[in-house]
Amino acid sequence: MVILFSIPKALGLLLWIPEWLDRWANYPGLELWKFANLLIFIVVAFYLHHRFGKPIRNALRTRSESIKQELAKAREDRDLALAKLAELDARFADLDAEVDRIKEKARVEAEAERQRINLATDEEITKIREQAKRELESAGKAARHELRKFAAMESVRLAEEILKREMTAADDARLTTLNMQELGRTRA
Repeated sequence: MVILFSIPKALGLLLWIPEWLDRWANYPGLELWKFANLLIFIVVAFYLHHRFGKPIRNALRTRSESIKQELAKAREDRDLALAKLAELDARFADLDAEVDRIKEKARVEAEAERQRINLATDEEITKIREQAKRELESAGKAARHELRKFAAMESVRLAEEILKREMTAADDARLTTLNMQELGRTRA
């Protein structure tokens, strides 16, 4: 472009260009070299477009399609994220109510468990008292039995001692005779 601008001056120095042609080619506001520059630019642009236009156009079209696909995928991802966000918002909105329900359920279950434990404890206390009462009665019976046995043995021992101390040979002979007569009567 600049080349054509410098050509008339260079040619003017090398070649003799009549002054009327120089004045006419470089008329202020209507310089012909500008039109020649524009014509060369348009020819080169058409050549480049014809030569490299299709690959560039195809590359741009491919890039445009990939951008469209990425935008569609981004919209899908955005919609999916918005749906998840809405779901999470709904969960968070219900979260306080759910926590209150869980606390109430835990309180009711704890109260039921406390009552069950109290009932089980009362039953166990009653069983232990009854068992203790039976054991006391049994121990009392055993002690009374032992006491009677002891009293009987002591009575027999004391009676033997008294008999040994106070019995004489004559009393022994008389008791032996009486026992023999008793035995004889029972046989007959």
